[in-house]
Amino acid sequence: MTTAPELSVVMPIYNEQDALPLTVERLRPILDGLGVGYEVVGVDDGSTDATPLLMQKIRQDWPEFRIVRFSRNSGHQAALKAGLHRAFGDFVVSIDADLQDPPEKIPEMLELARERSLDIVYGVRGDRGTDSFFKRRTAGAYYWLMRKLVGKRMPNQAGDYRLLSRAAVDALKALPEHQPVYRLLVPWLGFPSGEVVYVREERVAGATHYPLGKMVRLALDSVTNFSAAPLRLATWLGLFSFLVCLVLGAYTAIEHAVGNTVPGWSSLFIGMLFIGAVQLICVGLLGEYVGRIYSAVQARPAYFVGYDSAEESTGAGAEKLSDCVR
Repeated sequence: MTTAPELSVVMPIYNEQDALPLTVERLRPILDGLGVGYEVVGVDDGSTDATPLLMQKIRQDWPEFRIVRFSRNSGHQAALKAGLHRAFGDFVVSIDADLQDPPEKIPEMLELARERSLDIVYGVRGDRGTDSFFKRRTAGAYYWLMRKLVGKRMPNQAGDYRLLSRAAVDALKALPEHQPVYRLLVPWLGFPSGEVVYVREERVAGATHYPLGKMVRLALDSVTNFSAAPLRLATWLGLFSFLVCLVLGAYTAIEHAVGNTVPGWSSLFIGMLFIGAVQLICVGLLGEYVGRIYSAVQARPAYFVGYDSAEESTGAGAEKLSDCVR
């Protein structure tokens, strides 16, 4: 590539053999109609189905389609990080390969960024009617909590479908985050931003890659990576339990002074359960932070890139596993 394209579209892909052809069929005409130079950075997050073969076939028919392949599965946020770090475009759009976020909004995002000189344009889900009741409720709770941590800079119901300027991408690349959660980091930058509202669609094919367990992990990573509030919560829980113990101690002393003490186990049992539960919560919260400190000290890369098709044109060949990005 002799000149940088104006637009890069970053697409994390994991086991999307059914959805990917439909996504390409819908995405390519939109990008071709923009009238600007572009690239599509498909980041294969260690797929185990026919997705890698499909990506090679797509690249043969679509020169603007670029393949970045991990040597193993590293997770959605790691794939997103690799795509952002390797994208060449002046503007970078991130979108999933399941078509729940409509690619038809990309021209609107680009136009809005140009007209208002914005560095960030969020894709905001105005209607999540295709999601289950449970997912809507849990997503609502997640965004409520994240807005409490980040502030109102974080748009409600804004996921990883967004447009970033080159300045915003460079700022994200400069951050020393080991396990970034871009839903929080991007609003934290405070760059000029706008919103494009859309209706969230059903998954075009295949099963979701974000079951309950991964959703809980994302919420936990979001809180612990971005805020020390849980540690302060542990402190307040410890203080509250201490006050409860003082009250119970005073009550016991008074009852003993008036001779009303009766041998029993109920109050002792409940008190021990309460104190034990608070201690376990505090130790668990501390463990989450210590674990992240341990991971940061190890300084292991978040992913290994085994192949980048963009290097073929420069004669560099496939990237060595040792040349990884942290």
